[in-house]
Amino acid sequence: MQIIKKVQIKQILTEKSKAELHTKFLKSKMRLEQECQQLLFEQKKLKNKTGIPNIEIDKRFQQEVANRKEKIKLVDFKIEQLDTLELGNEIIEGEVEALVEVKEGSHWDDIMGEQAIVIKDQTVIRIEK
Repeated sequence: MQIIKKVQIKQILTEKSKAELHTKFLKSKMRLEQECQQLLFEQKKLKNKTGIPNIEIDKRFQQEVANRKEKIKLVDFKIEQLDTLELGNEIIEGEVEALVEVKEGSHWDDIMGEQAIVIKDQTVIRIEK
């Protein structure tokens, strides 16, 4: 029988990967800022168009803008943390699902134990079991 299990993806920080992450964070921040501007534009457009009370429109759009500004703060924090990390550190990049074979007599702790795939510059360098 096979089961699905989560496996962590860890990345060893190099100059190249640090620069890629920095670019990824900056793009994310720019996208969120553009969404804020678009929401403000849509808010003005909606106020002029509908019979919905302006207070309801303002409340809804302010909440959406606030959510994105909170995400921008989080991205800024990630950039700060990235800048403080030294090359060679391992960072958790995400998770994937893996199929694991389970047989009678298998040791459950071995099957469900922490596993990770470690990559360096987009190349798998080891699989931790």
